[in-house]
This record gives sequence, C-alpha cells and structure tokens, in this order.
Amino acid sequence: MNLRTEIDEKYKIALKLKNSSEVNALRLVRSAIKDKDIENRSSTNKELINDQQILMVLQSLIKQRRDSIDSFIKASRNDLIEIEKKEIEIINQFLPKQLNKDEIEKLVNKFITENNLSSIKDMGKIMGFLKLNYAVNIDMGLAGKIAKKLLGE
Repeated sequence: MNLRTEIDEKYKIALKLKNSSEVNALRLVRSAIKDKDIENRSSTNKELINDQQILMVLQSLIKQRRDSIDSFIKASRNDLIEIEKKEIEIINQFLPKQLNKDEIEKLVNKFITENNLSSIKDMGKIMGFLKLNYAVNIDMGLAGKIAKKLLGE
C-alpha cells in the first residue's frame, strides 16, 4: 500500500471513530499533500507526488509543529503545546524510523573523518550528503547543530 492510500485509510478510520484530534491532523496532512500535488502540476506533468515527496511534506509539517511548540512555550500556552505534540505523534506514524541524536552524531563524525573536513565552510558538504542519503530518516535541523558543534571543536 502506498503512503497516500495509507493516510487516506487512517483518515477514514478516524472519521468513523470520531477521533477529532486525529481527523484534524490527518486532514491537515491530506491538505498539504494536495497542495504539493497542485504545485507540482504543469501542462506536461499530470502526475501526483510520489511517496518520497510525501515523506518530505510530512517532515515539513513536523518541523512546522516543532517551531509552533517553541513559540507556544514562550507564550506559556500549554494547551496548544499538547495539540501540536499530538499532531507530531500522528504524523510520525507515517515516517520511517528516525535516527536519534547519538546516531546522527556518529554518522556526521564518520563523514567528517572520512572526508578530512575541518572547517565550518564544509557544512554544505555534510548537509548535502545527509540530505541526499538520509533526508527521510533525520532531523536536518538537529544534524546541522551537531555538524556545527563537531566542526567547531
């Protein structure tokens, strides 16, 4: 089953179960995917976005939720923080296993060592490598922070 179908099925189930938080989160996901489909469409290209592109949309949605949580923390809006965390949890179920901080650090450190990188000017090489090979398994913001820390040492 492709990712789009899986999301649609979960949405239908959530509707039947009247799970409003899940319905709202999945409606948001479906809308973001449809927006990307429309953006991707041209006179020659009538194709819908593929699973890889859907994963990128999902990661983007999670990043937006994390940014919102940061804002809500500053504003002491615990009610909204919980809503955003729940949406992240719902969206995460469609993503492949994410690498944790230690795994990212090992990966970045190995790449730095193998390629004899030593300055912050090499950040583009590291981030390009990670994006090319691990885009759906890694929080790129966290990876960037780790890379800066390792290059700065």
